Amino acid sequence: METQYIHTFVSVVDQGSMAAAARTLNITPAAVAQQIHTLERELGVRLIGRVGRTVSVTEEGARILERARDLLRGIADLRSIAQDTALSGELRLGACPTALAGMLPDILARMVEAFPQINVFIKPGYSAELYRAVEASDLDAAFVLEAPFALPKTCAWQLLREEPLIMLVPASMAHRDPHEMLATEPLIRYDRHQWGGRQADEYLRNAGIAPNERFEVNALNAIAVMVDRGLGVSLVPDWSPPWPEGLKLARLPLPLPAEPRRLGIVWARSSVRVRLVNVLLQESAKAARQQ
Repeated sequence: METQYIHTFVSVVDQGSMAAAARTLNITPAAVAQQIHTLERELGVRLIGRVGRTVSVTEEGARILERARDLLRGIADLRSIAQDTALSGELRLGACPTALAGMLPDILARMVEAFPQINVFIKPGYSAELYRAVEASDLDAAFVLEAPFALPKTCAWQLLREEPLIMLVPASMAHRDPHEMLATEPLIRYDRHQWGGRQADEYLRNAGIAPNERFEVNALNAIAVMVDRGLGVSLVPDWSPPWPEGLKLARLPLPLPAEPRRLGIVWARSSVRVRLVNVLLQESAKAARQQ
């Protein structure tokens, strides 16, 4: 059985059409259709349903889809292990929203320039779910917030950036006292149910401030826009750029000490792609020092 045909099957499912898969694979739509037909004949089941120009995965195709993905990852692992003199293969990463839009693109640009044979799969998500994915070996590493619990011995974590808690206010209010504004102005709260919002909640309790809550949002860029529009003030980590452009905001330090938000990398110590992970750690540390 040709593994390329399995790759074509997965591409058709992911892209949603034969034509889109053909563009991704750099072959003709007719070649895609022929490879799918050959794979279906070898397996004895229909994998793809065709309605006009659109396709859908059949029940039989859905049953083998994850096994097919695992097989392709395994082949990439074999290539990475066998090619001891060159760094290659697929690195499976996770990234929380702040890292995905902030530091990760610069790190990936450095890696791809130095090691063009590396392929990278990126899974967006929140830190808690990404930790679980690394622990389960579904991901090799993830850019996440520091966990509020001890990691299992199978995983390790490296700090990349500390983000102090600040007060975000419209520029016209920059002269006012932060605690006075927290007590009187509407608060756009950074979601306290997520790890990133817990520092703000703890600060308010320690300062003895009962805020006038108006919104609760788990999206820092959205909070910045809402503050600019005069909807309230907010307590947020001083997250890494890019920030939305054209906003008239002030970032004020807080009167009381507060725990910073810590962003770093968690990785699986036993990953077969540990050499790729080590390169990722090195390039991430270099990028963090330059910020």
